[in-house]
Amino acid sequence: MRSVQLKLWGFIVLVVITSWAPSSARAITDNGVGPALTSIGPLAFAPDGTLFAADNQAATIYGLDLAAQGRGAVPGAKGLDAIDQKIAAMLGTGAREIAITDLAVHPSSHNAFVAVMRGQGATAAPALFRVDGAGSIDLISMQSMKFSKLELPNAPAANPNARRSARSDAVTDMAFTDGRLWIAGLSSEEFSSKLRSVSYPFSTIDRGTSVEIFHGNHGQLETRSPVYTFLPYMINNQPHLIASYLCTPLVKFAVSSLKAGEKVRGTTIAELGAGNRPLDMILYKKGGHEFLLMSNNSRGVMKIPTDTFGSASPITAPVSSETAGIAYETIASMKGIEQLDQLDAQNSIVIARDAGALNLQVVPLP
Repeated sequence: MRSVQLKLWGFIVLVVITSWAPSSARAITDNGVGPALTSIGPLAFAPDGTLFAADNQAATIYGLDLAAQGRGAVPGAKGLDAIDQKIAAMLGTGAREIAITDLAVHPSSHNAFVAVMRGQGATAAPALFRVDGAGSIDLISMQSMKFSKLELPNAPAANPNARRSARSDAVTDMAFTDGRLWIAGLSSEEFSSKLRSVSYPFSTIDRGTSVEIFHGNHGQLETRSPVYTFLPYMINNQPHLIASYLCTPLVKFAVSSLKAGEKVRGTTIAELGAGNRPLDMILYKKGGHEFLLMSNNSRGVMKIPTDTFGSASPITAPVSSETAGIAYETIASMKGIEQLDQLDAQNSIVIARDAGALNLQVVPLP
């Protein structure tokens, strides 16, 4: 997904977090035997190269110390056609038998890390790969890897018979800033959509903040739809989270409001179209302006200016038009994007589907 480097968060975040009472959930550290992930989904890097990986099947987040495996022979990442076929061959299977679940760029080596599930159902197994600037693909060994893990205290129950089990959305996205990991996803509680924050190294985690939004296209308040992708962002020198939901409201949450055990309503600042699921977002600068770039499953890649995030009128009533609030530009040249991260100041790196194959591509920031 993306590396976000933000300043001026420290004091306010500290005030908010110290008011949160932790639950009995424990962080477990084990430096003797490597991590035993049962699944691998959202990824996020810390500036020191720690890779956070969500294991939704186990409702657990791992902090992985990649050590030397964080760097391939050549810095950066090179685009590779049919990367799904190449990875599948390394796993001894066919491309139809794997799913690429996330993409993240290492903060210093700028190598690309690709999370993969091999197989389906109870026999599915996680794997992690690194792609360097020469296009070399390496399987990351978990054996003897140093790690820590944190178990979510109120994750939704697994339901293998459901069309989509809520457990698969226990963690939908993560972002690391100022020593803390922010986590979006669902819980087992009635108001199930959650935002959580935990310090790293892991110690304890509370039950999170229940968040709701007004969805203009649906004309109602929603508490059970999770944040699917988000990033930390400063508005008027105050830390916020900018989040996107299904069908596709864009919402801001003031970090100062996100207190454990409370229910908080975000401010909807845009409706970006129905029948759509946001996948990834990154923040970048170009031509002296800041933009949010967001990939979606049915509405392409959206380029959204951020300069009115602070002044945008809240959407608090049903909207009759397909879109409302802050406008966006569709990037016609970016098609079939399923995973997105920022590679460097000039380029993004994406997993794009084309003619049935998944390609790793380096794409200039629009």
